[in-house]
Amino acid sequence: MTHPLPLARRRWLAGALCLLATAPALAADAFEGDPYQSHPWSDMRREFLGAGEVVWDARVQVSGPAFAEDPMNVPVSVSVDGLTGIERIVILVDRNPIRKVLEYQPLAALPRVSFRFKLEQASPVRAAVRTADGRWHVGGTWVDSSGGGCTVSGATRKDGSWSRTLGTVSSRVFERSEAAGSASGAADTIALDAGSRIRVRVMHPMDTGLVAGVPAFYLSKLTLRDGADRELLRLQPFEPVSENPVFSFDFPVRPAGPLRLVGVDNNGNRIDSRIE
Repeated sequence: MTHPLPLARRRWLAGALCLLATAPALAADAFEGDPYQSHPWSDMRREFLGAGEVVWDARVQVSGPAFAEDPMNVPVSVSVDGLTGIERIVILVDRNPIRKVLEYQPLAALPRVSFRFKLEQASPVRAAVRTADGRWHVGGTWVDSSGGGCTVSGATRKDGSWSRTLGTVSSRVFERSEAAGSASGAADTIALDAGSRIRVRVMHPMDTGLVAGVPAFYLSKLTLRDGADRELLRLQPFEPVSENPVFSFDFPVRPAGPLRLVGVDNNGNRIDSRIE
């Protein structure tokens, strides 16, 4: 003679069977479709991208070195082709102590940007592109590294020269007939098929605040303006951007000059420089 299981026991078994049946689905969704299967990604998506739909999109191209020889100066280039209604581009690094690296609004520029950043350890490097429909299109690359880029003082901080050059801007405009390398150097040199590339360098220590005795000190806003004082692009760098950053921007046609780079750092120091 068999005895029926107590009600509580039956409920426990039913719940256990339900969990077993859904375990493969839960495991498959643990990384929310992330091709890098990065554990920080789900929290990053909620913190930086909010509730918008996220799609993995091959049209968002992120280029970087396979191995970062200098973790304080890791070159990265982002290029978006075939997407319209782009509102902003956010650069994220999963395994950095400060994960948001840069936010870019192209406005009158093309959705392309190149620069260098600090990398604390091997990590996915991502570009999340928000379009007018509220959707985020995400692409990325993996960069290996020996690490330590975010927790070491830069050269100008160590020798004290940063105070003499703070806020100094240098620039160059490349015509479409020229070969214009990105901020990552000659290895990424391309021939522009149309328009112009503008490259700017701003002298600033870009301290992360993760070095003992050195508070966070970094450029917090940059805008490029044309001769009529219209904004051509907006840039929000954050602490992980490299010391004395170099940024490269592409335009479909050469903007009407004279151009000005205007900005501020998190201590209120202002930048206003004419680009010849």
